[in-house]
Amino acid sequence: MKKYGIYIGILVVGLFLGWLLFANSSNQEAEHNHNEVAEANQLWTCSMHPQIMQPEPGNCPICGMDLIPADTGAEGLSPDEIKLTENALALANIQTTIVGENSSKENTLTLSGKIVENEKSNTVQASYFSGRIEHLTINTTGETIRKGELLATIYSPELFAAQQELITASSLKETQQELYQSVRNKLKLWKLSDAQIDQIEASGKVEQHMPVYATVSGIVLEKMVAQGDYIKQGQPLLKIADLNTVWALFDVYENQVELVKKGQEITVTTNAYPQKEFTLKIDFIDPTLDPTTRTVKLRVIINNKEGLLKTGMFVKGNVKSDLGNNQKTLTLPASAVLWTGERSVVYVKTNPDKPFFEMREVTLGHQLDDHYQVIDGLTSGDEVVTHGTFTIDAAAQLQGKKSMMNKTGGKTMTGHEGHNGHTNETSKEISHEINWDNALEKKFISLVNAYTDLKDAFVTSDARVASTKSESFRNALDSMTATEREKLKGHWKMLYTASMEITLLNAIDNQRIHFQRISDMMINLSKGFSTFEQTLYIQYCPMANNNNGAYWLSKEAQIRNPYFGDKMLRCGEVKQTL
Repeated sequence: MKKYGIYIGILVVGLFLGWLLFANSSNQEAEHNHNEVAEANQLWTCSMHPQIMQPEPGNCPICGMDLIPADTGAEGLSPDEIKLTENALALANIQTTIVGENSSKENTLTLSGKIVENEKSNTVQASYFSGRIEHLTINTTGETIRKGELLATIYSPELFAAQQELITASSLKETQQELYQSVRNKLKLWKLSDAQIDQIEASGKVEQHMPVYATVSGIVLEKMVAQGDYIKQGQPLLKIADLNTVWALFDVYENQVELVKKGQEITVTTNAYPQKEFTLKIDFIDPTLDPTTRTVKLRVIINNKEGLLKTGMFVKGNVKSDLGNNQKTLTLPASAVLWTGERSVVYVKTNPDKPFFEMREVTLGHQLDDHYQVIDGLTSGDEVVTHGTFTIDAAAQLQGKKSMMNKTGGKTMTGHEGHNGHTNETSKEISHEINWDNALEKKFISLVNAYTDLKDAFVTSDARVASTKSESFRNALDSMTATEREKLKGHWKMLYTASMEITLLNAIDNQRIHFQRISDMMINLSKGFSTFEQTLYIQYCPMANNNNGAYWLSKEAQIRNPYFGDKMLRCGEVKQTL
């Protein structure tokens, strides 16, 4: 028995030692594997320039300092997700909304248009006889004339001879009645009135300079002759429009045509009289589509007896659109959408309790007021970012995740790449998708000038001046036609929205957040532009944007930092010359 007891004791001790040995080895192997995975996912950053993210240790490409391990607090993220810190969320004022289904029965379709003259009331005042203009009473366009008003006096040799015939025929009218009537009728064909003819006959004197009177009332749109000109019979003298009624012409894009019908109610407003609304009916929809702009013209007739509306004014039309049934449709706030070329992207908050975000490509339908219909890419209940979208996109670019400028992700900022972490080639590709015609180029040059004025306001750190210059920037945007705005592929609306935010905000630091958004878009547009009036410089400050870095455009090579002003006026460097 004692012998068996010794054997059992040896067995127990052996099992215990084996457990200690192999358990420790297994733990070491698991820990080793875990460390390998952690090392594989580890990113390295610079303590002075946290926008730098590299997959391996080394030196910062900006300042040369040793890189340190980046914060790994974003554990549990999918490859396409990014995480923002609470501080970044607060600075960018990130706002979200839940995407939901709304009734599509009554949605507002917003159209842009312009006031033009009513073509049906246009008249060309012509000369009914040839001669030389001795005196022209209408000197400028825009003058108001009344029917029967003297417009000009003309010396006409043929009219001079016809008057002599009348005086001769009047002495023979008792015996040569037919000849007398024939001469009178000839003068009537030249638009002389019975009173004028009777006056010539009674006086027995020939009028050397015959007056020309207005046959209609209206506004002179165009003066086609000058004093001293020789004119032919039937030659136009003046183009006259009756502006008691005017047309509002709106551009309806191809995918919106089904939403409008003749006779449908439309509410028209103008920038000049924002409190005044005109509720009217759609009078005409052009049956042909403009192949260049892919738009159809929609026409509304407006009563303008008070003369409030001027030709050339921009107007906005709101149409209550009936999609044909009362089905539910998914809608998305327009402010949530980022446009890049042919793609529309949004950022979705993937975790309701954590600041995790992911980019999604969406397919959009009609724009209804300040919302878009969502055809694909989102589901009801998704939480999308509606304010601060550019800040999240910039963070995604810096972390090498999918972004509006990087469709597939996988890039990291090395300091040798282009603006905001994407390559210069990518930026150029996006910008080159815009069709830069001569008219759009001229408008964009004006926009660049307004932008640099806005930049100079931030250099002075004056919030009031920045607000005023931001309004001037929007005026440059407003000068673009609906077709030109569409050619900018969504940039126009984002620029306008960011500019409006600057005007509404009072704190210079908050204004600068939106100035950075404007700068990002202006740089991307400028890289695809052909010719500038002068050299432009893309400049960069690594300390701006909460040490994440920020870019801006300048007409001078000398650094004048708009993100810090006098605090760090010379902080920055020229990154690229255009």
